[in-house]
Amino acid sequence: ISTVIMFGAIFAIFYFMVMRPQQKRAKEREKMLSSVQKGDKVVTSGGLHGTIAGMEDNTILLQVSDNVKLKFEKAAITTVVSSKN
Repeated sequence: ISTVIMFGAIFAIFYFMVMRPQQKRAKEREKMLSSVQKGDKVVTSGGLHGTIAGMEDNTILLQVSDNVKLKFEKAAITTVVSSKN
């Protein structure tokens, strides 16, 4: 019976140290991605800095310079540097 208790303790430690924080980060990321708006300054996973010039369902149009706009997946956004609000 002590083996069962040990496995239970190991699973509990694994859950609270690994799984739960990962789920929390995923929820925060989803909240961040759903709240981005046109005009926000963002950084992509490739390190590209720009301003959101347009949005569709799963894609964004990122203005990186004058007359230079690139289309990215919304999931490529890693950080919102400054918000329009």
